[in-house]
Amino acid sequence: MAKSEFLKAQWKNLVMLNYEVDAAVLKPYIPAGTVLDLWEGKALVSMVGFMFLDTQVMGIKWPWHVNFEEVNLRFYVRYFNGTEWKRGAVFISEIVPKQMIVLIANNLYKEHYRALPMRSSIIATEDHHTEFLYEWKLKGHWNKLGATASNELVDIKPGSPEEFILEHYWGYNGLSTTKTMEYQVEHISWQTGLVRDYVFDADVAALYGTEFKPFLEKEPVSAFYALGSDIVVRMGEKIVVGK
Repeated sequence: MAKSEFLKAQWKNLVMLNYEVDAAVLKPYIPAGTVLDLWEGKALVSMVGFMFLDTQVMGIKWPWHVNFEEVNLRFYVRYFNGTEWKRGAVFISEIVPKQMIVLIANNLYKEHYRALPMRSSIIATEDHHTEFLYEWKLKGHWNKLGATASNELVDIKPGSPEEFILEHYWGYNGLSTTKTMEYQVEHISWQTGLVRDYVFDADVAALYGTEFKPFLEKEPVSAFYALGSDIVVRMGEKIVVGK
């Protein structure tokens, strides 16, 4: 039986830059009971920017917390529950402009949110493309994540890099060396648009630690745009390893 709904919203206009990293860098972040989910033998992290729209938490649209930006750094794991493998994402860092979101998510789900000033823009070009830009202010400097994507949207192909990155329907957070929080994320398969160019200008060391600098300051292995959709995040459940 599905867990009750924790959050309903729309996740829209996702910009995703994907980087290969040394698996050893991710080891401290891997939740108990999960293993890295590799793409062609490579460990990947994604810088993701998108819009939270029409947000409801526990069935309530909280004033001034309905529409806002998020930028996160995430990687990918698998968890075997005894009968099947579940593919999920682990969030190293999540940035939003709303302090209440930080308090709720960090306390209930042990997420890694922080609140910073944010802004975003969408600019249509004359050649059937759209420019998407997400910015967040740290130490007086506006950091940037963005992309220019085709307005021609296509379905995700089975076995494609887009499928690997986008089709993770579980979230995992480490609670201790033996306990992990698991929660389900529901949405339709998203359509994508070809990315023509992108931008990522950020203080990587201040945001994520010096260990990520060699990887996030080189060229990404891929860049995706996804239209997004309505989503539901279910209430979480604790996994006890070895139980």
